[in-house]
Amino acid sequence: MTKSLLSIHAKSFNWAGFFLPKNKYKDSSDLYDFCRTLDDIVDQDLSLNEKIKIFNEFKRDFENKNFENENIKKIYSLIQKFNIDTSIINDLFDGVETDLKEKVTFDTKKDLIIYSYRVAGTVGLMMAKILNVRSKNSLKSAIDLGIAMQLTNIARDVLEDKNRNRNYINLDFETIEDTIKFADIFYKRSFSAISEIPFLSRFAILVARRIYREIGYEILKKKNIESYKIAGKIYVSSLGKFNQTVLSILDMFRLCYLKKSYEIDRKEHALIKEEINLDERI
Repeated sequence: MTKSLLSIHAKSFNWAGFFLPKNKYKDSSDLYDFCRTLDDIVDQDLSLNEKIKIFNEFKRDFENKNFENENIKKIYSLIQKFNIDTSIINDLFDGVETDLKEKVTFDTKKDLIIYSYRVAGTVGLMMAKILNVRSKNSLKSAIDLGIAMQLTNIARDVLEDKNRNRNYINLDFETIEDTIKFADIFYKRSFSAISEIPFLSRFAILVARRIYREIGYEILKKKNIESYKIAGKIYVSSLGKFNQTVLSILDMFRLCYLKKSYEIDRKEHALIKEEINLDERI
């Protein structure tokens, strides 16, 4: 059997995915395969024109429902099975297309938030639908968790992105630290709504949330830009993942004692709504 891209490339997510029911792991893996294939287009060692050509072909395959492309077939199966609005996937295409430029620079926090929604908040939203989340508040929290994880990625990959002429944030430790603290706002907001995820899938999301949040804390331990540069790409070790998994058990108990998830003030969503109708997607 061919290994999924999830099991090969996404070690943190695959660790958490172990705790999903088998059918949900399969659906999540199909979603990841589609998203990873799309994301890999912009990271290939090709000319910009070649990348744009491949991107346009893949987008055309999606728009034309070309089921000869296995990843297009997979995503449409998920769309039909879980009633995923195609506008969410179009948002994802828009986010990836942002990187198809000679140079990418974000000037405002709004730019950063909208980009993070497009490339990762969308994935969190689709994942929530796959897990049969119904509550609008919980779906908004799924967007928050996706944004949090993307902000963590951005804080971790500043050097790598700079080498690709992508300046999402400045290459200084204060900005990296601020980005991780900003991500933490979204991680915190995502917690209570996890109680509305069906029980059998709940633990996996808690584990993924903790492990990815821990990446940010590992970055903060570097203290300065020199140590950050020397460390290279920062991951959570297997022992660290085990520890975060144990702590996720405590989170399961915490959720039991929390009051029902309530509507949270999400001022950053208002910034997204200036360009994207989130209500239609949720």
